[in-house]
Amino acid sequence: MAPEVDPDHALMIEDNFADTMLVDPKRDRFPCCIVWSPLPVLSWFIPFIGHIGICREDGIILDFAGPNFVSVDNFTFGAPTRYFQVSREQCCCISPYSAEHTSEYIQNDDESASHVDTWDAALRKSIQEFQHLSYSIFTCNCHSFVANGLNRLGFQTGGWNVVNLAIFIFLKGRWVNKTSIVKTYLPALVVLGLGLIFGGGTFLMYLVIFMFVLIGWFLLGTYCFKKLIHV
Repeated sequence: MAPEVDPDHALMIEDNFADTMLVDPKRDRFPCCIVWSPLPVLSWFIPFIGHIGICREDGIILDFAGPNFVSVDNFTFGAPTRYFQVSREQCCCISPYSAEHTSEYIQNDDESASHVDTWDAALRKSIQEFQHLSYSIFTCNCHSFVANGLNRLGFQTGGWNVVNLAIFIFLKGRWVNKTSIVKTYLPALVVLGLGLIFGGGTFLMYLVIFMFVLIGWFLLGTYCFKKLIHV
């Protein structure tokens, strides 16, 4: 049975926790955030497809960057341009307090520990799993890693996959700054403009086919052949 929490002490902890949750784009620190950046070449043709990562409580970015490799504090394709900060209230599998204070209120017995998880502990489990997986943009990619972490955290009760995660960050993600908008959409506008100038309708037709095939693959792999794309 967990001991009673002193209200003043709990309030002080919550205030300190709020300070540690501040986003600092200059230092690439995004505590408890999902972060996104455009991919070279691919995002020039389909600007809503990019590279995604998830951050620890201290704001350090984790992303699945290659076979058996989860990058730590070195976001693979440059600084994030969009982010979404996850509220603890939306995660059903973690303690309401930060990891450093959890031990003050939770007894370290097997019975209580089985019901407690922390944000960083959940992400460590995802890291351990993906460090033994081969990277494939089509079957096991950065979106798979982040979706896996969100499911472990119980974010919005889970059920995350590469498709709904991509839609979520595209619709809900906040821009880091105005430069991030330019960095994301200017290359796509340039490619589209040049394509229409030199290729006209043919370029547009092939672009639509490319988008249809790529999106169709992930839709089929996610919802029709559920073991095809790892999460």
